[in-house]
Amino acid sequence: MCLTIWSFVHLSAHENFRLFLSGEPGIIPPLPINLLMICLKLNNEPPEGLKPNLLKALLPYDDAFYENCSKVAELRSVAFMICFFHAIILERKKFGPQGWNVRYDFNTGDLNGSCLVAVNYVENNTKIPWDDLRYITGEIMYGGHITNNFDRRLVDAYLTSYLCPELLDGMTIFPGFATPSSSMNCKQYREYIEETMPPESPVAYGMHPNAEIGFRFMQATIMFESIVELMPRSGAGGGGMTLQEKAKAALDDTLEKLPDQFVLADILERIEERTPYVNVFLQEIELMMILTGVIKKTLIELDQGLRGELQITDAMDQLMSSLAGDKVPAQWAKYAFPSSRPMGSWYVNVLQRQKQLDTWTGELGLPKCTWICGLFMPQSFLTAVMQTCAREKEWPLDKTVNQTEVTRMLQPEQVTALNKEGAYVNGFIMEGARWDEKTGGIEESRPKELFAPMPVCLIKAVTVDKVETGVYPCPVFKTQIRGAGGGKDTFVYLAGIKTKHKPMKWTLAGVAIIMDVVL
Repeated sequence: MCLTIWSFVHLSAHENFRLFLSGEPGIIPPLPINLLMICLKLNNEPPEGLKPNLLKALLPYDDAFYENCSKVAELRSVAFMICFFHAIILERKKFGPQGWNVRYDFNTGDLNGSCLVAVNYVENNTKIPWDDLRYITGEIMYGGHITNNFDRRLVDAYLTSYLCPELLDGMTIFPGFATPSSSMNCKQYREYIEETMPPESPVAYGMHPNAEIGFRFMQATIMFESIVELMPRSGAGGGGMTLQEKAKAALDDTLEKLPDQFVLADILERIEERTPYVNVFLQEIELMMILTGVIKKTLIELDQGLRGELQITDAMDQLMSSLAGDKVPAQWAKYAFPSSRPMGSWYVNVLQRQKQLDTWTGELGLPKCTWICGLFMPQSFLTAVMQTCAREKEWPLDKTVNQTEVTRMLQPEQVTALNKEGAYVNGFIMEGARWDEKTGGIEESRPKELFAPMPVCLIKAVTVDKVETGVYPCPVFKTQIRGAGGGKDTFVYLAGIKTKHKPMKWTLAGVAIIMDVVL
């Protein structure tokens, strides 16, 4: 196609003839560079903000679109809400992982398809089949893009709130903004939106106002990272330390604090019974030994390279740049746990995990309260809870699940004894909401409090038929990135947390428990 266009350009044409080409970044095959050089290039970016996105979504649908249907009022209400839903899910991306676990390329094709389906459903049914309409829109039109189960749950929550019988009678979408009257024409719709919609706020998305702080912080972080990337990396520049000097200082400090390796043979000799919990901690020790071994080996090699005893390889050069830039080296991250921490904070976290394992090797028993966030494989610990309980009570393992109870103990030191039904854990941090001790459930975050530490939790095993109801199935992730961070799956399990509000409220707010938060 590109060759055809290029040949056509060289043909004689009328002086007023104009050829317009449209494309997207990453088009394959790319347009010829010679063609691009003789063209006048225009960049069309999508609108930013909920109001511009809503106005753009409504633009293709004129009065004739609605008047072709015998039920004009119903179609206007349904089509408006689908357009609002489209604008909401597009703009929710700006809130990062709290908005969507995975970024999706929703487009006008999804919107047009949903609106055409709405025309058929409204026209051909005495009563609008809301369930069918929500399914087609959420699972087929937009759901075709979605790969994450929690994102799918979010879309379902939005559509359940928006596409419902109350829509035909007029409803408040969010505080300060209600659906326009179905008697309005398209021009009046646009005027209503321009005049009535309040200034944009996370509340419009069902989120807490604190989400705006997280969004702005993310913007500032990206900007400063870009500035740092543009800064020169070689030379001292005004008397400062060179790249090699920074790397050497970080190298010496890391090696000095590096803990000794465990003597696995001695530990195994002292173990009397290989319980599920013992197997978990042995696995953790092996993973820690691999990580610390890689750290020590690479640092010693780099030290020898800086002294001229070894030739500097590409791997050494990358390690040196990471140490100087306070970033976790890729060679270490490959054998480590998912984390978004800078190098300094990350290494402190490694030493804290080592300390927990040191304590366990002294006692060789389940700690009164386990820092579950300090485990490489917290899923294995959760499985051990189920296995232990299932063996003691002779339950079938496939009929056993974990249940999470939030205790009144705020610090792990307050735990005085083991629990016979499960295990006490600490370290959970809630994002998007907080645990309220007075109400005994999830409540909205306090102003400017982005993360709220959770009290000590009891994880115990129960049979499937005794699982608590009326709880919010709160996803637990290893990092703030959620989804898949650094190529590693960060989802751990679903913790059923008590709430006096509808669970949908917390789904829209993007509430989750995070194990590792960079404060």
